[in-house]
Amino acid sequence: MNITIIPQAATPGATETAVSVAGDILTIDGVAYDLTATPEGGRVSFEPEGGETLPFVGDATRQNGEVSLSILFKFDPSTAEPNQPKELVTLSLTSGPLPDPITRLPLEIQP
Repeated sequence: MNITIIPQAATPGATETAVSVAGDILTIDGVAYDLTATPEGGRVSFEPEGGETLPFVGDATRQNGEVSLSILFKFDPSTAEPNQPKELVTLSLTSGPLPDPITRLPLEIQP
């Protein structure tokens, strides 16, 4: 799965977005999205229900068997460098948790 990350600063101390992949199942913040129905050469639109907010930007597509999509990735600005890269980051993942796409502040070592 190709996931394009769109970083979005949240309120300091807020829970950050957690993403993992298992084949065509994408889990974002504990909610699983089954993308197996995304047709080859086609697209799937994400429609919110009952006023919910979805983390997706645009549609999911499938080319050469691989699903591609974009998500908003909320991060805690108090742990991140103030100047995040302006270009979008696309990561390819077949299984497991998404690596942290945010440039973090260096950890302070206490004496």
